[in-house]
Amino acid sequence: MRPRSLAEIVGQEHLTQAGALLPRLVTSNRFGSLLFYGPPGCGKTSFAEAIARETGSRFVRVNAVMSNVAELREILAAARRRPEARTLLFIDELHRFNKSQQDLLLPDVEEGVVRLIGATTHNPGFYVNPPLLSRSHLFRLEPLSATAVASVLRRALHDRERGLGTRSITAEDALLQDLAVLCDGDLRRALNALEVIVLGLPEQATLSAGDIEVFARERRIRYDANEDEHYDTISAFINSCRGGDPDAALYWLAKMLAGGEDPRFIARRLVILASEDVGLADPQALPLTVAAHHACDFIGLPEAELTLAPATLYIACAPKSNSATLALAAAHQALKEKPVQPVPLPLRDKSGQASRQAGHGKGYRYSHDYPEAVSGQDYLEQPLTLYTPKSIGWEAKIAERLARWRALKANLRTRPDPTT
Repeated sequence: MRPRSLAEIVGQEHLTQAGALLPRLVTSNRFGSLLFYGPPGCGKTSFAEAIARETGSRFVRVNAVMSNVAELREILAAARRRPEARTLLFIDELHRFNKSQQDLLLPDVEEGVVRLIGATTHNPGFYVNPPLLSRSHLFRLEPLSATAVASVLRRALHDRERGLGTRSITAEDALLQDLAVLCDGDLRRALNALEVIVLGLPEQATLSAGDIEVFARERRIRYDANEDEHYDTISAFINSCRGGDPDAALYWLAKMLAGGEDPRFIARRLVILASEDVGLADPQALPLTVAAHHACDFIGLPEAELTLAPATLYIACAPKSNSATLALAAAHQALKEKPVQPVPLPLRDKSGQASRQAGHGKGYRYSHDYPEAVSGQDYLEQPLTLYTPKSIGWEAKIAERLARWRALKANLRTRPDPTT
């Protein structure tokens, strides 16, 4: 059922519609290297084969997992011997090639000996060498919609030449739509599932909801640990918690757990959120998430899910303040951009005779001798304003307290020290 032309490719209309760059490049047959980046089963290989067919190119396919430098050298040498064939070298899973293997392609790509089409499920910005990336047109493919997948499933069910039409199986559109939804935009997976289901039925049978339910019980969430899906999903989780959306936060939590994510990794992110984004608006967030991390460590899955869920909800629903994060950044900036301030003499350690003779500790005001432990003393030679509390949650009380202390300090500075 693989498409035989660009026009037959479904679900990637942003690349195949009239006037788009890719069809114009193929029609003119004047393109260099192309990179297709997208999730599994979205049509990367189909694009490569359709382009080779429409341009009349000699198509050579390599899988980076099984290939090596010797094979690459042989392919490139054959392409040099047959320049009239206009070799189109398709490398599936290009991200699996190391830097040396990718560098080996550069001279022949630059000279036009081969036209490279690379397919990758990984972000090319991280996995493709910059020189190779800069010499290629990058096209991003999206997961296919359930409607697009269902339309291909319907076609496969009736196609007697390339599909399953000879078995004369009938199915309601709603059932094919349900199967498409279960496949998460992966057309290859959907076609494989349909084939398994149909071959398990007698000829001229009707596909039933029970047949789809068997497949649904075996459904696996697309989630690759330490790859793009991992980083994208944890980013969505963090931003949902930060943005105060408990429903979205729980959804992404459930996806990570279903995909096999380490619960301790999620718990560590919650601890960071409690410090970075909740902060002093709710000081209980940090001890709660630290406790959740410890609980995950000694409970383990599946019970650890019951610890992560309330911790996630607490962070998502808590008032937010990044004032501590901003204050720390301001302190680092002050150290970087201004001269480092010496410790004022009254604050220096006065242990030892030499320190006392040097005047260390002289003039220090013991805070507890003053109302609210505010002595009015300066603790920097050049005072700085780094922390600005927000009027959110518990931090609103801190803002009020600091304002009152500033007034006390100002009043004390106008009067002599009562302790002297």
